[in-house]
Amino acid sequence: MELKINQQTKNFNAESLSVQSLLDLEIPHKQNGIAVAVNNTVVPKTKWNEFFVSETDDILIISATQGG
Repeated sequence: MELKINQQTKNFNAESLSVQSLLDLEIPHKQNGIAVAVNNTVVPKTKWNEFFVSETDDILIISATQGG
C-alpha cells in the first residue's frame, strides 16, 4: 500500500491499515499530543482504531510543541 505521509510517499506491506496501526508503525513511542488528518479531514483520536486508510491517501500527522 502506498501512502503519502507528511508529503513523503511511503510503502507498507499491508492491504489495510487503521490510523492507529499506521501510527504504531510510524511513531510507536510518541502518540500523545498529535493530530491526524486524512485527505484534509481530521480523524478524532476516538476513531483511530476504526478509521482505515486507503491506497494513495494523503495523511498529515501533526505533533504539538511547547513554546510561543
